[in-house]
Order: sequence, then C-alpha cells, then structure tokens
Amino acid sequence: MKDKNITLIWAIRLLAFGVLVLVDQLTKYLVRLHMSDYKPIPLIKDVFELQYLENRGAAFGVLQNKIPVFLVVTVIVLCAVIWLMAKIPAKKKYFFLDASLLLIVSGAVGNMIDRVYFGFVTDFFYFKLIDFPVFNVADCYVTVSAVLLIILVVFVYQDEDFLFLKKKGN
Repeated sequence: MKDKNITLIWAIRLLAFGVLVLVDQLTKYLVRLHMSDYKPIPLIKDVFELQYLENRGAAFGVLQNKIPVFLVVTVIVLCAVIWLMAKIPAKKKYFFLDASLLLIVSGAVGNMIDRVYFGFVTDFFYFKLIDFPVFNVADCYVTVSAVLLIILVVFVYQDEDFLFLKKKGN
C-alpha cells in the first residue's frame, strides 16, 4: 500500500509540475507572440502593465549573460529540492511544504527553459507604480514558495517535524 501511495504522490507532483510549467511557458509564448514590439499594455493606468522584456540576467537584472552559471545553479537547486521531496512523509501536515517545493521546481524549470532555448528569460509583469523590476509567472512561483517556506519554518513546523530528514530508508 505504501508503494502505491508513493507512486500516486509522484504522479500528482509530476502532473502539477507539468501544468505549472505549461502555464508559465504559455504566458511567455503569448507575450513573445503579441508584444515583441516592446509597447507596454496598461492594465491599471500608472499602476500595473504588461511590458515585454528579455532578461539576460537573474532577479533585478544581475549577472547579465551568465547562462552557464544559471544552469549549474538551477540543476543543483533541482537536485536538492527533488531529494527533499523524496524524503517528505506522505502526511497531510506536509502538504504545503511539498507544494512550496513543487512551486520552486516549476519556477526554476520554467525560467531554465527560456534560458536554454532563447538565451534570455521572457518577463512581462510590471508594477509601474513602485517601479518594481519586470517579472513573469515562474518568478511568481518562486516568490510565493519562498514566502510560504518562511511561514512554514518560522510559524508552523517544529524542529521534530523535520526529523524525517535524518531517518534512513525514507
């Protein structure tokens, strides 16, 4: 029965991962298709708009044109997160931990796909009101997961909730 549950959990994870990456890639495709003329589309005047940007760096445009660095870091993060996901017990109390790790993986892969195929990440959400850097759906996944992880670690889980990391054969 345990093997059946593990198989089902991984099937659900893979399905959710596929949907999340598909949503990210579809939004980026639509932006590249319809906004490559670089003309912003205001959604809320002077507050929020769609703005096509080819980001060749990381968050806030740092490390411009360092694709090999991003790929290595992404692969390391993916390996660490997948290892951690494999260790998480199949219990309801770990649902949000699992979901946050799934969001990290989906966001990392979504942006990695862009870097490999285009040499840049397609960004398009822009909060003009606060002049926040332009971002995309994959960035939202990573940001939401980071906030969720902080909340879980600081306010929800206790030290003993992470003992599964020390157990062998888990």
